[in-house]
Amino acid sequence: MGILHTKLSHYHLPQKLINAGLYPYFRVIESDQDTEVVINGKTVLMFGSNSYLGLTCHPKVKEAAKNAIDKYGTGCAGSRFLNGNLDIHIQLEERLAKLVNKEAALCYSTGFQVNQGVISCVAGRNDYVLLDELDHASIIDGSRLTFAKVLKFKHNDMKDLERKLKLCEPDKIKLIVVDGIFSMEGDITKLPEIVKLSEKYKGSIMVDDAHALGVLGKNGAGTAAHFGLTNKVDLIMGTFSKSLASIGGFIAADQVTINFIKHHSRSLMFSASMTPSSSASVLAAIEIMESEPERMQKLADLTTYARNRFKENGFDTGKSESPIIPLFIRDDIKTLQMAQRLLEEGVFVNPVVSPAVPKEDCIIRFSLMATHTYEQVDRAVEKITSIAKELEIHVTEADSLLQYK
Repeated sequence: MGILHTKLSHYHLPQKLINAGLYPYFRVIESDQDTEVVINGKTVLMFGSNSYLGLTCHPKVKEAAKNAIDKYGTGCAGSRFLNGNLDIHIQLEERLAKLVNKEAALCYSTGFQVNQGVISCVAGRNDYVLLDELDHASIIDGSRLTFAKVLKFKHNDMKDLERKLKLCEPDKIKLIVVDGIFSMEGDITKLPEIVKLSEKYKGSIMVDDAHALGVLGKNGAGTAAHFGLTNKVDLIMGTFSKSLASIGGFIAADQVTINFIKHHSRSLMFSASMTPSSSASVLAAIEIMESEPERMQKLADLTTYARNRFKENGFDTGKSESPIIPLFIRDDIKTLQMAQRLLEEGVFVNPVVSPAVPKEDCIIRFSLMATHTYEQVDRAVEKITSIAKELEIHVTEADSLLQYK
């Protein structure tokens, strides 16, 4: 065997978890992404999805995708830059720019590619990129591809952000990149304070609204709209794989910025364009999101209800302000055990363990859709509470509200 194979053959962690019955990844779903899904022929409650508005099964979204396939076929056979640029892509970009109140938008095949392609091209050598330490992996990877100097600040810590800004040369680009809603903790970035610091130190702001579109702001326009600060944010990024029920992503900004990105972003120029069916389904999802604001209200009400139920049962939900509710377990093995036991009992949740988070911050990630019912939430909370007791998990930070032993 070669050196490559020999090195990789030493990686056995997944097999160890499989043998222990604790492997929580690549679970096979045999149905659509609704509030209930089928796994191994069994119906389970889905509380691990990012389909916040519950639109992946909406008849209008599915019909739009089918119609696009009839008109355009199944793919674009090339990149936007050369032969894969369709009129439906332009229509979608105009619609997205209007949604987030920016001059222009640009669509990519995935949200990950947006962050890789935008961050790596707008900040150059001798510039600075400043990241919240809990930013999404795609932001981290995008920063690794830039020639700019990367500075991380403590999560939502404005004093630390200011300390980092003071280290930057005043005449260089200082791009502050943050998640709107942080994907594991469920809390919202402190955008008003970031804007003040950005103005003070002549910085620029990019907000990743992957988890905020459809959740925050008027018509689901995201974090900047939520705070009334759209004109203070330079770049707004979003994905289609969550509230907008498809796959792909976009960046929105002024015309000058989008023009530069279109001709310098390698993940756009050298990747095949998003499929016609994906583009059409996003257009349909936006229409539903704007015409049915009751979906966002239902999601907000469900979120408050679920969070209160967990707190009543002694769970520490951190600083979550969104449909992403972390349940702190603070133990790798017990987190994996809990996820497995819940699946056996008919509840799908996502375990998040080290090294993705520090061991003391291991969580069960519980996420909601507008199409969940209160009865489904109650069933899930009861199952989660019961299994926490079974596993003797002290779920509160002070280990005081629930005494399982």
